[in-house]
Order: sequence, then C-alpha cells, then structure tokens
Amino acid sequence: MTVIAAESAGYPAQASGFDRVPPHDIYAEQAVLGSMMLSTAVITEVVELEVTGADFYQPAHETVFEAALHLYTKGKPVDPITVTAELGKRGDMARVGGAAYLHTLVQAVPTTANAAYYAQIIHEHATLRRLIAAGTRIVQSGYQAEGDVEEIVDAASAELNLVTQIRQDDHGSGIGADFGDMVDELVVLRESGRAMGIPTGFTGLDSLMFGLHPGQMIIIAARPALGKSTLATDFARAASIKHGHPTAFFSLEMSRRELQHRIMSAEAQIALHRLRGGTMTETDWERFADAQPQVTAAPLHLDCEPSRTVMQIKARARRLQQRDGLDLVIIDYLQLIQSGGNRRAENRQIEVSEMSRSLKLMAKELGIPVIVLAQLNRGPEQRADKKPILSDLRESGALEQDADVVILLHREDAYNKESSRQGEAELIVAKHRNGRTATVTCTAQLQYSKFTDMATV
Repeated sequence: MTVIAAESAGYPAQASGFDRVPPHDIYAEQAVLGSMMLSTAVITEVVELEVTGADFYQPAHETVFEAALHLYTKGKPVDPITVTAELGKRGDMARVGGAAYLHTLVQAVPTTANAAYYAQIIHEHATLRRLIAAGTRIVQSGYQAEGDVEEIVDAASAELNLVTQIRQDDHGSGIGADFGDMVDELVVLRESGRAMGIPTGFTGLDSLMFGLHPGQMIIIAARPALGKSTLATDFARAASIKHGHPTAFFSLEMSRRELQHRIMSAEAQIALHRLRGGTMTETDWERFADAQPQVTAAPLHLDCEPSRTVMQIKARARRLQQRDGLDLVIIDYLQLIQSGGNRRAENRQIEVSEMSRSLKLMAKELGIPVIVLAQLNRGPEQRADKKPILSDLRESGALEQDADVVILLHREDAYNKESSRQGEAELIVAKHRNGRTATVTCTAQLQYSKFTDMATV
C-alpha cells in the first residue's frame, strides 16, 4: 500500500517509542475512505459493518466519511470530485487537507477488495478507544467515591456495557433459523392467471392495487395504538408464510420475542394475552403445534435492533437479498429511524424528507416494495368523525410526494366505545399512484393480533 504522509494534511504522525497514543490506524482509515470513493459497493459493506464517522480517529477523516455517506444517501455518485464539491458546500475543505488530499486517498488504495477488512480494523480500534475512555471514567469515579458504592458499581457496569455491548446477529436472523429447505408449495398460483404483485392478504386491497409491486414505497399510517404494527404483521404473514415471499421485517419498536408472539397468536388463533401470560390451554398448545412448522419454515427475517439508520437498513436488506433473496421490506416505524451521522438537519421536516427519499430510492434500487409505518399527527382527533386524511401525516410533504401508496388505518370503536361498528376497521387508500383510491373495510381481531377480511370471519 502506498503510504501517505499524514502530516502533510495537518495530521499528527503516528506514535512511536513510549508515547501513549490511543489505538488507531491512519492507513486503514485512508484506505477505507479511498475505497469508498472508488466503489459504491464498498460503502454498503462499511455501513453493514456499522462503522460510523465517530469511529475514525482523525476528525478530518470523519468529515470526509460523513460527506461521502451523505452523497450516497442522496443517491448521488461518490468520487473525489463530488466529495470535494460537498465538502466545499459545507466549508470543510481546509480542515481535510484540500482537494489534493482526497485524490491521494484514492491513489493509496491497492484494491477495494480489502476495504471491509480495513473497516473492521477501524471499528476495532474505535472500540478500544471507547474502552480506554470508559476505564478512565471508572477509575476516576472509584477514586472520587461520591455516592453509594452500589451506585458507583452500577454506573461502572453501564459504562462497560456501552462499549462491550455485542450486537447479536439474531437481530436479523430468520424466524425459522432451524428450518430445512424452503418449500415451493407455499408459492400459490396467481389469481385468475392475472399478473399479481405480492399479496397483502386482504381481498379488497389486492383487487384495488393488484398486490405490492417492485419499486413501490407503501406507507401505512395511523394514530398510536390503532393497530398499524398489527396490520404490517398481517402483510408480512401473507407475503412470507402464506405465499413464500422472502420478507424482512425491521422493527425499531418491538422486541424479537414480542414480534414472534404476535405472529404465532395470529397464525394459531391463540389469544395474545394467553400466549404472553403463560396461560395457554391444551387447545392453544395443539393449535401452536399445528402452526409452528409453517411459521418456522417461512422466509421471514426479523431485525429488531432498535437503533437503525436508513443506510443500515438498506445495507442489511441488500445483504439478505444477495444471500437468501428478498421480495419485501417492512419498517416499523419511520419516526424511530435514526438520521445517521453527526450533521444535524436544519429541522425535523428536512430530516424526514431525506429519510423518505432514501427509502424510496432503496425500493427502486433493490427492486422490491418497501412498506414504511408512520404516525399521524393529532388532526383526526380534532374532527367529529375522527377519520384521518392525507395531510395528517407528520412532516407530510415529502412522505406524500415519495409514497406510491398511502394506507390510513381508522377504527371508529377506538374513539367511540358505543359505536355500531364495533370490531370493524377501515383501510383508507388515500393515495394510489397507479390506480384509484378507495376504502376497504375489514375486521379487527385484535385479541389474535390480526385484521381479517370481513368474509373470512
């Protein structure tokens, strides 16, 4: 590898002798940045390894990394020229050593094939630096001895947990990790010979939209506690368990076990409170056993890591698509997605706009439908009929523009316990880019954590 003099860009030379310098590798950092400007695939690999700007030892390298990642998020090319332009717009060119230094980063890369290895080195050194910092704080708190000993020990444990927390891969493992071969019998014939997208499981919606199609971004929105997560789980069950479509469910709100409970409650017709409370009857256990083989064999991947950025979701989805195939992504929910990076957006609306655009680009690039859950503002509660409308979407401008389909979930009995429409739910298709809008009425069987067609009850 060509060695670049870090001092020429205003960086300190690496330590020698007995200097106590935190662990870092300037050359690995340079190689990763150079590779990112040579190959878009490298950026995906780096994001998948969960390397962040804060992992870079040199502040200037963090600045270059954030600029490159910003361009990638926007769907723009990433190379020395575009990164130079982005840094210029931010007023950061001087602090990174100028345009010449960006070109030397590229020249220092012997092959982009080793980029993931270099990125892992960066991540490991960053972890060691955080461990040193945490250890220093623990030592200081021990000498100061302020407060109860148990509180000091608990604080020390918390410091270490922040550093040594291991991200288990089961956040993104399949719902039936121990299942055998996928069975082709789960793939059903297209209805009436017509070309159909991925079925939603609701006859009315499928008749209206002909299923979910590649490149679409579908938004499911509702006020809190009306059942949007349940509806998304219905879509996931219909796609993966009933029709064999590989599906990735990213839940930033529910734990893996909670999501499994909901799926089994719906599939086995077991009341969710009995399943979660340990009060299942013999009949419940029989139903559980009958449903288990089909559920565990389904190509349904559950990713319940609570702190995901759009780039991490995209990288994970691409990896699943390459490894196992992927036909559908569901994200629960938009307002919990982290923006990523240290550069704060001017306001929340701009931040959501950027995430919305990135999710739409993700659907197009992966060639699959992407379902995104979102919360509505308080608009429905201020109307007499409590029904939501398109403008009730929080930070709605970009969401309305980017979405191909917007489904607003409404339950009258959630607001009026004496309603004559007890147990009914309305799926209001408020936007449909490729067809007409309509309202589909279904049955809410929330005791089983699901919605169903009226005719199937």
